[in-house]
Amino acid sequence: MKIRRAPLVLGHLLAAALLTLTACGGGSGDDADSPSADESSSEAGPDLGDIPDVVAEVNGTEIGKERFVAAYEGQLQQASAGGQTPDVDAVREQTANALVDAELLRQEAEARGITVTPQQVQAELGELAEQNQVGSVREFVDAVEEQGLSEDDVRAQVGTQLQIERLVVDEEGPLDPTTQELRSLYQQARQQQEQLNSQLGEDQQQEVPPFDQVRGQLRQQAVGREQAQVAQRLAQDLREDADIQLNV
Repeated sequence: MKIRRAPLVLGHLLAAALLTLTACGGGSGDDADSPSADESSSEAGPDLGDIPDVVAEVNGTEIGKERFVAAYEGQLQQASAGGQTPDVDAVREQTANALVDAELLRQEAEARGITVTPQQVQAELGELAEQNQVGSVREFVDAVEEQGLSEDDVRAQVGTQLQIERLVVDEEGPLDPTTQELRSLYQQARQQQEQLNSQLGEDQQQEVPPFDQVRGQLRQQAVGREQAQVAQRLAQDLREDADIQLNV
């Protein structure tokens, strides 16, 4: 059982990046019958012709088409993962609003003097590469760049994510989930794996490791959920006094 770190804000660049890396399995697939990423995107890619160059403005700061498209396509892939056809209009709206929330939180972090150094961004990229079984930061950045963003954009988005995490701590204080909460998450993971195993052959089934072995991962997941809740509440508060223009 591998519990990956979840981005704080849905629609964030890393949601698309991590989804793509997960779908690729972090390795080279040998299934000749499986379509390539380019073939899949060309067959079922969303209509992007009516997306403006400036998707939104948040207190005078623009959110561009490039950033939106990377997040939007990632969210569509995630919504399609269960075999259902997503509501593209709803996903488009959710993605735009999530990026607005991320920008509001970034601006609030800046206003509170919360900054991130290039060295901290590099360290975070290293952790993300390791968590997703990618050989190096360079390979991880290259994988994200394939989604249509430059390396500068990738690093800027990771920096924003770190700022939001620190803003949450500044707003709420350190988050420390209880053992009971961790055991609840563990039971959920076991139930999900049991349901999945019931649909797989014996050679494909997996066992969930003991609680103590994955406690650190469970804590990371629990903290991530709490961070997301705090961030969403704060973003809603910031919207009340913000100047927001949505163009999609």
